[in-house]
Amino acid sequence: MVAFALMPAARVKAQTFTSLYQFTGGSDGAEPFAVVLSGITLYGTAQFGGSSGNGTVFAVNTDGTGITILHAFTVTAANSSSVQTNSDGSSPGAGLVLSGNTLYGTANSGGSSGSGTVFAVNPTSLGFTNLHSFTATAPYPNLTNSDGANPRCGLIVSGNTLFGTAANGGSPGKGTVFKVNTDGTVFTNLHTFTGSSDGANPYAGLILLGNTLYGTAVGGGSSGNGTVFRINTDGTVFTNLHSFTVATYNSSIGATINSDGAYPQGGLILAGNTLYGTAAKGGSSGKGTVFAVNTDGTGFTNLHSFVSGSDGANPACGLVLSGNTLYGTAPNGGTGYGTVFGMNADGTGFTNLHSFTFSDGANPYAGMILSGNELYGAAYNGGPYGNGTVFSLSLGSVSAPTPTLAIRSSGANVLLTWPTNATGFALQSTTNLSSPAAWTNVSPGPVVVNGQNAVTDPASGTNKFYRLSQ
Repeated sequence: MVAFALMPAARVKAQTFTSLYQFTGGSDGAEPFAVVLSGITLYGTAQFGGSSGNGTVFAVNTDGTGITILHAFTVTAANSSSVQTNSDGSSPGAGLVLSGNTLYGTANSGGSSGSGTVFAVNPTSLGFTNLHSFTATAPYPNLTNSDGANPRCGLIVSGNTLFGTAANGGSPGKGTVFKVNTDGTVFTNLHTFTGSSDGANPYAGLILLGNTLYGTAVGGGSSGNGTVFRINTDGTVFTNLHSFTVATYNSSIGATINSDGAYPQGGLILAGNTLYGTAAKGGSSGKGTVFAVNTDGTGFTNLHSFVSGSDGANPACGLVLSGNTLYGTAPNGGTGYGTVFGMNADGTGFTNLHSFTFSDGANPYAGMILSGNELYGAAYNGGPYGNGTVFSLSLGSVSAPTPTLAIRSSGANVLLTWPTNATGFALQSTTNLSSPAAWTNVSPGPVVVNGQNAVTDPASGTNKFYRLSQ
C-alpha cells in the first residue's frame, strides 16, 4: 500500500496570478493544453498554429521568457479516402510526459492514416520520432479499427513502456487502452471498449499503481454517462469501478442533473486507496462535479457539485493534491471564462482562487502542476491574441508539507514518489545502513507524473534503502 502524508488543510488564497506567455497563433502555436515542469522549464503542446497550422510542442521558462518551439507538426494532405495524413501527426490536444531527456505525447489526428500518433521529442537535440501511427478507421461515424484512433490524452511511462488511451477506434469504435514501448516497438491493444458496461470513448490518460491502471471513460456504463475503471497492465481483469447514474432534465434550471456527475473526461489522481477526479456534466446543477471513489469501487462520494457558475462549470481536467488540498480548473463559469479552484479533500472549503477575464486567458481545459507554492497551467483561449496563455498562480499561506516518500512495486522496478511542492529534496539510496552509510543521489532525477515527483529504479540486485535528503 502506498502511504501519503495528509496534512491539515490550510486556508488557501490566491496571492498572485501571472499570465506568463500569450500565444500569437503564429509560429509559436495556438490553443495550448497542459504543461509539465522540469527545473525552470515548462513543456507543453499547442493544438493549432505553428508553421503548418497543425500544432506545436513548446518550451517556456517559468518566468515566461525563452519560448522555444521544439517541434511544429507538418502539413497534412488528403489521401485517396480524403483523410488528412502526414508523417508526424497533427492537433496535439494533450499534455506531455518527460522521462530522462525525452518528452512523450500524442497527436489527435494526422499520421500515416490520419487517426493520430504517439510521438517522442528530445528537447535538447529537437529530434522528433513518430513512435506509432494509429491505423485507418472505417468511415465516420463508425471509426473502427484494430488499435484505436484519435488519442486525446497524455501518456504515462513505466520503465520502457508507455500507457495511454485512444478516444475512438477498436472493433466497436468506442476507444481503447494501449501500451507501446518507448522506442515504438510492440504496440499492444490492452482493452477495446464495447460502449456498454465497461464504458466508451476514454478522453483522459491513466494512472498506474503497481500493475494496475486506473482511468475514466466519458460514455457507456449502466446509464451511458461514463465510468471509472481499472485494468491490469497486461490487459487482464478489466473492472468497472463506478458507472455514473442516470441524469434527468430539470426544466427549472435548464440543465440535466443527477447525484454524482456525468461525462468524466479528466484523468484521476490517487492518494492512499482513494481516487479523485472530475465529471464535466451532471451534479445538482448540471455543471459538473468533483468526486472520490475507492480503488475497489466502493465509497463513491460527490465532493462538490458546481452550482452557481461563480465557482466554475464543466471541469474537464484532472486534479492536483497537495497535503489535504485539491486544486483544479473549470473551463467555464466564474466571470464566464473559467476558474482555478481549491478545496479540501473531504469536500469542504471550496474556494474560487481565480476567475479568468479573457485578457489573462480563457477556458482552461487541462489541469495544473504544483511546484512549491506555484501552480502552473495553460488556458486554451484568451490573452491579447485570443490564442491562449500559460499562467502561474502563487498561493499564499500554504506551507509545503513534510514530504512522505512512497515506494511501491512496478513490474521489475520500484516506483518512488513524493509531492512536487516538497522543494529542495533529493532522492538518495544506499545498500547498507551501517555507520557511516554511503548515500548517493539516484540518477536520473525525478519526472512529474500525476502531480507527483516520480523515479523508477530497478528492483533487482542488492537491497537498497531510499531517503529524501535536503
